[in-house]
Amino acid sequence: MPGKEIDRIRAKSALAVIRQHPVLVLFALSPALVVLGVIWWLAGAGWAIFTALVLLLGGGALIVLKR
Repeated sequence: MPGKEIDRIRAKSALAVIRQHPVLVLFALSPALVVLGVIWWLAGAGWAIFTALVLLLGGGALIVLKR
């Protein structure tokens, strides 16, 4: 499915934004980091890692399937 992949220009633009504004990216990801910290504290590292993987896979799928 060629229409479902991220094109090179958008990927390079996203990486450029991350390199130029790392604090902005950290601010955008802070709610997810807080949730992972609370899960780690309440349920342990295994559940926090599992949740992080689910968030990463779900976010990646959302980005790819949205296009």
